[in-house]
Amino acid sequence: MNYTLLSSPLQGFTDFRFRNALNKYFGGIDTYYSPYIRLNGKLVIKPSYERDLLPENNVGLEVIPQVITNDADEFLFVAKYVRELGYKELNWNLGCPYPMVTKSGMGSGLISNPEKINNILDRAHSESDIIVSMKMRLGYENSEEILDVLPILDRYPIKNIAIHARIGKQLYKGGVHLDAFQQCIDNTIHKLYYNGDITSVAKFHEMQQRFPTIDHWMIGRGLISDPFLPSMIKSNTMEYPANKMELFSAFHDTLYGIYSESLSGSTHILLKMYHLWEYFSATFSNPHKVLKQIKKAQSIRNYEAAVAAIFKNEKI
Repeated sequence: MNYTLLSSPLQGFTDFRFRNALNKYFGGIDTYYSPYIRLNGKLVIKPSYERDLLPENNVGLEVIPQVITNDADEFLFVAKYVRELGYKELNWNLGCPYPMVTKSGMGSGLISNPEKINNILDRAHSESDIIVSMKMRLGYENSEEILDVLPILDRYPIKNIAIHARIGKQLYKGGVHLDAFQQCIDNTIHKLYYNGDITSVAKFHEMQQRFPTIDHWMIGRGLISDPFLPSMIKSNTMEYPANKMELFSAFHDTLYGIYSESLSGSTHILLKMYHLWEYFSATFSNPHKVLKQIKKAQSIRNYEAAVAAIFKNEKI
């Protein structure tokens, strides 16, 4: 079966700079979802959101914008904005698990409110020509919540629903609920995409066997931990390229150079890179030691020396 690989949006990570670098050095991703636009009650698009979606910053990439909101006016405002940029589709985030979002009744915190979901979808489809797709969890408190929402979604011509097979209050802990995801397949007319714990080629094959009707697979944290993964899945190999560390080093250097230019001050740069290394470290033979070396580097000079030593030691 032919299949499509998608990059799940991760706030603070998968911006246009990351997407371009990933595509340049590794490839394998067919479609990228941008990190969500959040308006917080003001109908204004922040410059950072604008930069992320500008077509000239995403040349050669298929990108789908995303919004997180519990307000129909906000949804319509963002829909109009992305249409003006040339995008035809807007993805609605009902998946974010973080308390600062869910306590405001957004992300996975909105799944338990089918009436509000219905109201927003009704206005989105009657007052805009945007194509709507969804990114969801199974619920916030329990995996039954989504089953009350699916019949409402069935009323609308939604392009697809990408489901991360966890509940919101799990955050990223614990396992994925595969039986609950199967229940979703059995209870909707819509096309579903699978998301959750695709961290290796073997895991991808396991999920393919478990859900033979699914042909769109979304990779989130696994993509940052192992940017080789999508191309290895596409090539159906578990062998890394011979120049693995050279490629990864070039990828790192590109990101480091771009963030050094776009962020102000060494503190911001070092923090940004440290958060990336929380994932990147998994690519190395001793992740704990690698992350410790990065954490100890409290200056740009020390950071660059630490990175050079990490790559040198790995090659040996």
